[in-house]
Amino acid sequence: MGIDIAIDGPAGAGKSTIAKAVAKRMGFVYVDTGALYRAVGLYMLDRGISIDDAEEVVKALPEITVDIEYMDEAQQVILCGKNVTSRLRTQEVGEAASVTSQYPEVRDKLMELQRSLAERYDVVMDGRDIGTVVLPDADLKIYLTADSRIRAKRRYDELIGKGEKAEFSEILKEVEERDRRDMNRETAPLKKADDAVEVDSSCMTVSEVEDRIRELIRGLKK
Repeated sequence: MGIDIAIDGPAGAGKSTIAKAVAKRMGFVYVDTGALYRAVGLYMLDRGISIDDAEEVVKALPEITVDIEYMDEAQQVILCGKNVTSRLRTQEVGEAASVTSQYPEVRDKLMELQRSLAERYDVVMDGRDIGTVVLPDADLKIYLTADSRIRAKRRYDELIGKGEKAEFSEILKEVEERDRRDMNRETAPLKKADDAVEVDSSCMTVSEVEDRIRELIRGLKK
């Protein structure tokens, strides 16, 4: 059994950026669970399956294989034998992942993979239910959050930086709707684990957040 670090929090809080940086500095394996859910959402979009039709989504699940490989220390997501990592970060795929992740059957399918990785490696795993459901016995649980307007601004800046068109008001609306959906879904809703350490990144730099979490990890080893 390795050391398991669980980082949960709402969309746009910086979970992936921080988890990836911490894992690299500590020599741990980074597991981006959101990318796995995005792969399922991408599959549905590519096949023209309505993400709002739970019956159709569940019917398609046996056809899906999702796995993780590591190339140059970076996680690669393999969907049905193809590397789809470069296609996972669009807004459309993110929304599809948020909707399909509400279905218990989708979460059950991916949970086994996540837990097997945690058993084999020292991992930093981020998502929305890692500390509460996937790794309830994690050695350290972090709840990383930030004000919704701050999170929307980060997303806006990211899109503008890529040369894409974006409206801040629309992005803020999407962030708040995603929060509502994630926090109120019946299966594994987003919430802070009772024993999690809350870190609010609203007024912190990436380096400051990373240093805070590394400090907590080092405390485990004393």
